[in-house]
Amino acid sequence: MQKIIRIGTRESQLALWQANKVRKELAELGYESEIVPIKSTGDIILDKPLYELGITGVFTKNLDIAMLNGDIDIAVHSLKDVPTVLPEGIVQGAVLKRANYNDILVLKDTEEFFGQPNGVIATGSLRRKAMWLNRYPTHKVVDLRGNVNTRLQKLQDNDWNGAVFAAAGLERIGKRPKGAINLSWMIPAPAQGAIMVACLEKDQYVKDACEQLNHYETQVCVGIEREFLNLLEGGCTAPIGALAYVDEKTEEINFKGVLLKKDGSKKITVTKTAKMGRHRYLAKDCADYVINRGGKEMMLADMEGESNINHKIFSTKKLSEAQKDILPNTIGVEDSDFIKIRFNRIAPKVMKDEIENVIVTSQNGVEAILNSFTKNEIKFKDIYCVGRRTKKLIESRIGKVTHVAKNAKKLAEYLSENLKNKEVTYFCSDLRLDILPAYLQMKDIVVNEIEAYKTMLSPEKIDDEVSGVLFYSPSGIDSYLKENNTDKTAFCIGETTAKAARNHFEDVQVANLPSVESLLELVKTHYNS
Repeated sequence: MQKIIRIGTRESQLALWQANKVRKELAELGYESEIVPIKSTGDIILDKPLYELGITGVFTKNLDIAMLNGDIDIAVHSLKDVPTVLPEGIVQGAVLKRANYNDILVLKDTEEFFGQPNGVIATGSLRRKAMWLNRYPTHKVVDLRGNVNTRLQKLQDNDWNGAVFAAAGLERIGKRPKGAINLSWMIPAPAQGAIMVACLEKDQYVKDACEQLNHYETQVCVGIEREFLNLLEGGCTAPIGALAYVDEKTEEINFKGVLLKKDGSKKITVTKTAKMGRHRYLAKDCADYVINRGGKEMMLADMEGESNINHKIFSTKKLSEAQKDILPNTIGVEDSDFIKIRFNRIAPKVMKDEIENVIVTSQNGVEAILNSFTKNEIKFKDIYCVGRRTKKLIESRIGKVTHVAKNAKKLAEYLSENLKNKEVTYFCSDLRLDILPAYLQMKDIVVNEIEAYKTMLSPEKIDDEVSGVLFYSPSGIDSYLKENNTDKTAFCIGETTAKAARNHFEDVQVANLPSVESLLELVKTHYNS
């Protein structure tokens, strides 16, 4: 029986279009496939620690982990968003024939503002901002984030002259306005307009299928562009553009690249050609040219000082210095504990007899129990919990966990089907979601709630210049809303928090893994794409 290739994709309109294009091309080759939308890596359970998989930093993307986890066979990406070094075990299976690689300007009204000193343009890209200010130094560039449809709507809702988009994205979903202007002078992001298919290195069947989708000329050109980016960037984030294309008449690869200061006040450009097949050192030669003309010094100067902060974020939980160091100097971060926990004194009679079915849904619940009792005093027979970190804490300090679920609803469903004794003891906070107890009671399971700790809201007013807020729980969102508005991006540690955020925020992003470090990597990727 022929294997059905599972195509992993995010759920945006553009991502689904790209995944369906891959599915159609596979079908034409005789391969059967299906689309598997991936919501959030917070919902994916890993069998191995992250370090054993060779994934670090921005490489912990939801589709990568889903593939390593065996949930999908291939992942479809916009290649310009893919790190230049792939996680261990994952390879570039194919690059489809490139579409329009240009940037375009979508106008709000007319072109008259070009000659005026006070034009306002929107973009979330450092490269587009720098190139625009280099050409129009008196204009103002404002931040614009979100998916294609969200950004188009924001353009209509704000008093801007226009916004810059990738032509391919708008054209693929049929949203390119008739009056959009092609910005031929703006050197695109490396690999812009190209779709990449990633697969597992060990899956020969899928690798063979992907190989037939590959467009060689596109693969060569975007490979040069991405190598140029990798050689220049060296761990820094900078406005870098690169474009390579093949001249069919001469069979030469034409390359042009640019590095700019973030304010657009200075740029270094390079152009060079090489015969197809003799292009091995084209990217390196061009990167060396830029570096030898002060490229590294320009990037270092951009990194120094507060004046180079392009985005400000706020964490609703205190961060360690090591965690803050994950973010580049271009992102300024402030933090405060919007939630404060106070442990209650749990009555000794609670532990008088062995408790058969115990539920703990957070690490705070574990700490609250240990605040009242020693490990030897705790008499739990079966422990059920939510989250792998909570499980790890329980097993290191209390005892073995009978079952762990990824969220409260999943745990409730499991208990309703598997409990023999229809009674549980739930160690919880005074503020908690009703999902678990309500579901269990509906299934005629008695829920004995013990208020182990109190969750106190401790909000503060944050700066209007903050563009993104980091949330770690629904309670943190409730606290934030008491003093602040929702015109910012909500970065959420997991899907439960994201679900609560979507009731208030238009732009909600979810971390690849339910950890502070992964949340910070999400912020880093979001602002530097």
